[in-house]
Amino acid sequence: MSASWPFWAVLAAVFAALTAILAKLGVEDVPSNLATLIRTLVVVAALSGIVWATGEARGIGSVSPRSLTFLALSGLATGASWLCYFRALKLGPASRVAPIDKLSIVLVAVFAGLFLGEKLSGAGWFGVVLIAIGALLVANG
Repeated sequence: MSASWPFWAVLAAVFAALTAILAKLGVEDVPSNLATLIRTLVVVAALSGIVWATGEARGIGSVSPRSLTFLALSGLATGASWLCYFRALKLGPASRVAPIDKLSIVLVAVFAGLFLGEKLSGAGWFGVVLIAIGALLVANG
């Protein structure tokens, strides 16, 4: 089970949900940018421990320049996303911020088609539209 992508995707969703609730509680009396920094430092510390404990740190020298470039750009996008997310949580209710944040699912489908050549079926695109509608209904409800 631990080797299946759906297992890990469900865990990611559970932790993302916890992130919204815990972050909303944590950002209450803290500036959103400082809250993002604290969260980021915790992530860096935890992942550093995992990478060193599993021995994966030995492979850092073999990361290609192309992979390094795209991972760095992904890191910048993650940082921007977290900054915006924490600012939104500071200003609005988690139950309305999180659904709008999850519109990223819709954007991933579009970007994956445009930039990665991935294709969804008609039913898949219908699901993407339903996600968009659902997110907007929850956010405005």
